[in-house]
Amino acid sequence: MRTRVKYCGIRNVGDAQTAVELGVDAIGLVFYAPSVRAVDIATATEIADTIAPFVTRVALFLDAAADDVEAVLKCVNVDVLQFHGAETPNFCNQFDLPYIKSVARTEHDKLQQFAERYAEARALLLDSNLSGAPGGSGEVFDWNRPLACGKPIVLAGGLNADNVAAAIRALQPYGVDVSSGIESPRGTKNAALMENFMREVNRVDNDANNS
Repeated sequence: MRTRVKYCGIRNVGDAQTAVELGVDAIGLVFYAPSVRAVDIATATEIADTIAPFVTRVALFLDAAADDVEAVLKCVNVDVLQFHGAETPNFCNQFDLPYIKSVARTEHDKLQQFAERYAEARALLLDSNLSGAPGGSGEVFDWNRPLACGKPIVLAGGLNADNVAAAIRALQPYGVDVSSGIESPRGTKNAALMENFMREVNRVDNDANNS
């Protein structure tokens, strides 16, 4: 088993290339204007077009209009959509792309209901945000809750190099998604933090596989 890794909130080609060189499975592009990690379509197109093969390009939206999502998809080479708001299953399903649905921390006890409602979602992402609020807050949530729901779980919310190993051991998620934990200052990716995070994920995976 190997824990998949997504670096979210990538805003320039240099950070994308660093992430790819470190071995990430996916990079996240944020299309939510109020976020400090928001990226415009032109920049996102440039980033997406430089990503190496086998690295997934994820476009993140929060309660965007369908036309706004379509405008991104017309220009940006996107593989997966990630929805962080109150989007309905019908909304998420209309774009003919795989999608991930975020679950706010106040709704983590409803994972089975989410999995059933968003039956077409490829995974559920557990974040520490409140319902209707963007992720990337840097806050963690209770890692003691069971996660069984019949879908892959991606863990987010306050992850960094100091705690990601403990989070993986506790929850054994399909993947981890990090944004603020690889930034210094906030909103700016830091190459050393990016490297340290990946090293910790690899370390805990190696320990588990060798035990």
